[in-house]
Amino acid sequence: MNTSIVGRHIELTDAIKDYINSSVEVFKKYNLDIISVNSIISQDEKHGKKAFSFEFTLNIAHLDTIVVKQKDKDLYAAIDIAVDRVSKVLRRHHDKIAAHKATKLSEVEANEIQDKIALELEKFEEEITPVRLTSYKPMDIEEALEDLKASDALFKVFIDKDDNMRVLYKSSVAGKFGLY
Repeated sequence: MNTSIVGRHIELTDAIKDYINSSVEVFKKYNLDIISVNSIISQDEKHGKKAFSFEFTLNIAHLDTIVVKQKDKDLYAAIDIAVDRVSKVLRRHHDKIAAHKATKLSEVEANEIQDKIALELEKFEEEITPVRLTSYKPMDIEEALEDLKASDALFKVFIDKDDNMRVLYKSSVAGKFGLY
């Protein structure tokens, strides 16, 4: 997690930086993939009264950017309130993810299907040899064609750039290939 602290119209002391960094550490307990946390502190003076404005900007993987702004007369109070507000958002997102990780009917069905396949393979163990795909990363059709031309295999199963499983095979016509 990258953190940055920016002060606008205010001198950032080590005490302020340490306080913000220790406050940011609280966010780690939610086990979210937080990419960066940007903290912006600014001091405004209107009508002879000083007020601090504090802003958190969190970039989280697979989630929109979270921006929380807080104003207060006391800088540390503004930081505390902003941390509480960010924690509330992160907790809600964490709870939503945790609730969706409960066993789903589709996962139960997938496990049953895998068990059935394993039983079927045991019946034909002498005739069928299971083989794992060698490439799990998406590849272009051109790459798959080059791999198939370079090998003695009759077909190549791969995942294309659009996340579709494809099968490229050597056709019965010399020099031609087919694609599913």
